[in-house]
Amino acid sequence: MATTTLTPPSLGITDLVSLGDLSSAALRRVLDVASEIKSRPLDFSDLLKGKRLSMVFEKESLRTRFTFDIGMQDLGGSATFLDLSNSPRMGARESVRDMAKNLERWTHGIVARTYRHRTIVELAHTASIPVINGLSELLHPCQALADTMTLLERWGSLQDRRVAFIGDGNNTCHSLMTAATKLGMHMVVCTPEGYEPDAEIERAAVAAAEESGGSYTLVSDPKDAAEGAHALYTDVWASMGQEDETEERAAIFSDYSISDDLMDLTDEGVFMHCLPAHRGHEVSRSVIDGPQSIVFDIAENRLHAQKAVLALLLAPEEVN
Repeated sequence: MATTTLTPPSLGITDLVSLGDLSSAALRRVLDVASEIKSRPLDFSDLLKGKRLSMVFEKESLRTRFTFDIGMQDLGGSATFLDLSNSPRMGARESVRDMAKNLERWTHGIVARTYRHRTIVELAHTASIPVINGLSELLHPCQALADTMTLLERWGSLQDRRVAFIGDGNNTCHSLMTAATKLGMHMVVCTPEGYEPDAEIERAAVAAAEESGGSYTLVSDPKDAAEGAHALYTDVWASMGQEDETEERAAIFSDYSISDDLMDLTDEGVFMHCLPAHRGHEVSRSVIDGPQSIVFDIAENRLHAQKAVLALLLAPEEVN
């Protein structure tokens, strides 16, 4: 493998539970490494040779599962998948601690996709190997890395760009808020009353924005959020585990759908979605399938952003 020209700082973490654990410099480093790996993948094809990744998923997955598995293969390693989507949640059959202590004996890293965020936290606290949050009820850090990587590729710089998240203040929103404000962006979140983001994550976003030169704003009118934005982002209105709220949420969020009229209020804005999407619900077909949509660019960059995370956590000496 050719030696990368990238230089420190290191991430300063041993697990990726939350982007809030990263400094702004470390977050930029992940994006730099992702770009480097994407631009010359063959130079990194043996980086994780002999390394094995555990993938333990309580929830169904397309992008997270495929991109981590393929990412390990592309870096010379391997991945083993444990599907718990039709089983009792982690900790029921065997304690989370015991699972972590077993996996650390067989593999070099763990990606977990869980309902409870505290399961990820317990895995990271217990395991002696790196633990990566592949999605929890609270956070979706790998998604936000792909989001910001895609915008950086498109714009060259994120400083002073305005991104508006319209919909439910959920895990995807939380991680995007964290990444955007750490990178100097102007983050606007627009939700119906009662569906605002977590208050602690909001406070951290305000503090990060003050340091980076960005900003954080919470509004309730989608038109206010869309006005002058460079990107509009949405997600499903009922996440996995909230299926029994689907009809109720559809009524509450009906005015928060991303339409052509909302896109017309933006500053030549792009449309973003973490997928899967429900056309005709949180976004119109004409928007998500139109020329302003970058949803599949983001999906592609899940692979490259996660390769960077794997490289920096499983072989940090090779990329410093």
